[in-house]
Amino acid sequence: MKPKLSIVKIGGNVIGDAKSLTQVLGLFSKMEHHTILVHGGGKKATELGNRLGIKAQITNGRRITDSDSLEVAVMVYGGLVSKNIVAELQSMGTNAIGMSGADGNAIHAHKRPINDIDFGFVGDVDGVHAENISKLLEAGFTPIFCALTHDGNGQLFNTNADTIAAELAVGLSSNYETTLYYCFEKKGVLREVSDEDSVIEHINSESYKELLKEGIIADGMLPKMHNCFYALQNNVHQVCIGNEGMLSNTSSKYTRLTL
Repeated sequence: MKPKLSIVKIGGNVIGDAKSLTQVLGLFSKMEHHTILVHGGGKKATELGNRLGIKAQITNGRRITDSDSLEVAVMVYGGLVSKNIVAELQSMGTNAIGMSGADGNAIHAHKRPINDIDFGFVGDVDGVHAENISKLLEAGFTPIFCALTHDGNGQLFNTNADTIAAELAVGLSSNYETTLYYCFEKKGVLREVSDEDSVIEHINSESYKELLKEGIIADGMLPKMHNCFYALQNNVHQVCIGNEGMLSNTSSKYTRLTL
């Protein structure tokens, strides 16, 4: 029987709220079995960029990363946000270790091809070196991954944190029974955006198609759902979406996704 692994991705609104972040990290630190945390930091990167005179470039909701923006992303994701999370988890008794995709050659990527838009130094993931990450887990470390990958030739890339979480879950699923948690400020996938309690508690492949037709799942939730089903179709045991409550055994409502 495979050992269990929980991979938790935390959203930008959680990172930006110190009280909410502490609450999430507290619950994360109490999770049983092996754990990995994945975070971005786009809002923090935008704030620092503005202070440095480097304006964020967003096209169709996606961030364009030029060389200056990449430097800011590396400073914020791999530095400020990562180390604050690691330090806070250490205070909670979790032996956390900050990671990017370059550390331990963990996540390999290539520059996103130019089609209609040149996204700059944005990476699309090629693969995860599960063996290296497994060694850290088995040694008692809790990896904390930021939204940076590399190409093996010295180039770092800004990479979507939701995608990194899904790729880690897929890459490690051969060694572990893996559950992927997307933790953000909402209770789950909502049937009515204006009703915080209208959580859809279970979505499978069939009901997902219906929700798409009805336009209930749209806009920013679409890429997240794509990552969810990509993970499930590649041997990830279960995917969950919700707020910090789902990380404890007492949560009543969140969205669980299965095939």
